Amino acid sequence: MKEEDDMMSDIKLVEQPKRPLAMNAKLFAMWLFIVSVSMIFMALTSAYIVRQAEGNWLEFNLPVEMYVTTAIILLSSVTMHWAFIAAKKDELGQVKLAISMTTLLGIAFLVGQVMVWGVLVDMKVFLVGNPSGSFLYILSGLHGLHIVSGVIFLLIVLVSTFRYKVHSKNLNQIRMCTTYWHFLDVLWVYLFLFLLFYR
Repeated sequence: MKEEDDMMSDIKLVEQPKRPLAMNAKLFAMWLFIVSVSMIFMALTSAYIVRQAEGNWLEFNLPVEMYVTTAIILLSSVTMHWAFIAAKKDELGQVKLAISMTTLLGIAFLVGQVMVWGVLVDMKVFLVGNPSGSFLYILSGLHGLHIVSGVIFLLIVLVSTFRYKVHSKNLNQIRMCTTYWHFLDVLWVYLFLFLLFYR
């Protein structure tokens, strides 16, 4: 009898396979995208350092407006996190307000970046000419394009919130948006500090 019990326990152990680890397919795809974007910017900043070492490099101070846009995007990260926390608590009014604020701050960042380019032109720093200026335009412009995609994502989540599709039991969309927006924030801080110390 004891032998039969032992055999049954062995069979039960075999019949209960370990649950495989699973990840949301869209979230996984977004992380792959984030990694690929990070690699692009790492390659560009590496090329920046190599080209700078070759000489013929125009040195200039970053416009004050870049400090302002950096503050704006940092603030937008705070409002985005607020939206996610509010969604977890089913406070949809706060979610709508926080996402709206984040969207407006994202647009303000883009407007600020255009103003930065205007100041650079006044400083005689152009896209075509010295490579230091070219790199600055390319890095900030490419990041700006990703901010545009982030703003579109924010608007999609905002519409979903108004349709009551974002709540504590359905956080996938706003979690992805929050992750992507924080990534864009961190990426800009990296670029800003890089350009600040490698002029």
